[in-house]
Amino acid sequence: MDSMIGILDMLGSPRVAELMQAPAPPTGGQSGAMSLFPIALMFAVLAFMLLSARSQKKREQRERDEMHARLGKNDRVLTVGGIIGTVMSVKENEVVLKVDETTNTKMTFLKSAVQRVLEEPAASEKQAATSAR
Repeated sequence: MDSMIGILDMLGSPRVAELMQAPAPPTGGQSGAMSLFPIALMFAVLAFMLLSARSQKKREQRERDEMHARLGKNDRVLTVGGIIGTVMSVKENEVVLKVDETTNTKMTFLKSAVQRVLEEPAASEKQAATSAR
């Protein structure tokens, strides 16, 4: 090979001689581990986001379950359908709401349909309701 390069060099074609030589090893390039670092970093960020979203969802579910457990008579609530009513009775999985004062209209909902408690009744009203039972 060296003799061929020498012959081509003598013929006056230095460009061909350069192309025939073996390529030099890369210098200053990234090693294999360094080129994987950005990909590993992206996977770590993705895993963190998924785990934090999961823990937030669990916390919201726990807060919703606690709210449903605290439901009591005379609580004003908002349902997921947008109906506002006053709790008349609470059963294991159901809530009876009074939705109209003038006609005394009552509706039965699942506890899971209660989105939030609008206002807590005064302590004296709650005690009067529990003592009347």
